[in-house]
Amino acid sequence: MKAKATLKQIAKELGVSVSTVSKALNDSPEISEQTKVKIKEYAKLKNYKPNVIGLNLKNRKTKTIGVIIPNILNSFFAKVFSGIEKVADKKGYNVITCISNESLEKEIHTLEMLSNGTIDGFILSVSEEAQKLQDYNHFSEIINDGTPIVMFDRIADEVDCDKVVVDDFDSALNSTQHLINLGCKNIALISSVDNLSVGKLRADGYLKALADNNIPVNEKIILRTDSEEDMKAKIDAIFDNKIDGIFALDENDSVAALRVSLKKGYRVPEDISIIGFADGILASRRLSPSLTTVSQHGVEIGEVAAKRLIERLEEPEGTVSEYETIVIKTKLKERESTRKK
Repeated sequence: MKAKATLKQIAKELGVSVSTVSKALNDSPEISEQTKVKIKEYAKLKNYKPNVIGLNLKNRKTKTIGVIIPNILNSFFAKVFSGIEKVADKKGYNVITCISNESLEKEIHTLEMLSNGTIDGFILSVSEEAQKLQDYNHFSEIINDGTPIVMFDRIADEVDCDKVVVDDFDSALNSTQHLINLGCKNIALISSVDNLSVGKLRADGYLKALADNNIPVNEKIILRTDSEEDMKAKIDAIFDNKIDGIFALDENDSVAALRVSLKKGYRVPEDISIIGFADGILASRRLSPSLTTVSQHGVEIGEVAAKRLIERLEEPEGTVSEYETIVIKTKLKERESTRKK
């Protein structure tokens, strides 16, 4: 007996997407007659038989949401997840959570595995590797197959879907302006997330604040790296220069900035004021002095993302609403690491 082919195998052999094969076999008007004939004949040759169980799963609601987060150690993602779960539970949906570990391959595998009738839609933040390679085809394919996606925090502008973000650029601009208003004239930038969309936006906000205040850019006090290890290896050199303020673009960056400042003999905030992005437990409770931070409202982001996905899942048949990008405003939480005006 010949082995039965799968949709994925047929798509790979013919050099088309799984979505195209599926539509062709189901006589979709979106596919040309020539392509339909080619795919149907090949499927017959390869002994393809549709998976009835799979089709039934695909055509009915599972009331389950798939959540993919890049990093389990980041407290921000934990807050977002709690917001998602809160709304999902209230609306009668279950949640399956997976971690991409910043890997493109794992992100693709998870999407394929869960979109095969297991879940109704995804809420996710894009992996570091996908952003670095600018590889987002896997998201578009899932959406084209009829599974909606809501992206949050780290998003891909190239993908048409709903998105929930914070105002990274404006938050960075306002935070840097706050340091300037406190009298800081030599403000260092420390980033270990320069390869991520959020890192680039925050750095741009910092540079805009300097420009708005006619403060020259000093490359010697700007540290833009792609990893925590690289940032920690290079951060000491920043303090070889005259600085009186630091804007750190990630929680790990702000913790490192505070610890090195104290190690170098700076008094915080008397000699140097520090603002960090992301309001995690380390920044707010476990450090002395406590850090002034930009609060991203992670729980609210999760709630809004879950509401938007469920709204889309529960739209009446035939209704397709416009994709939205919802912006959540951040808040500067002043603590002990910044001087008072």
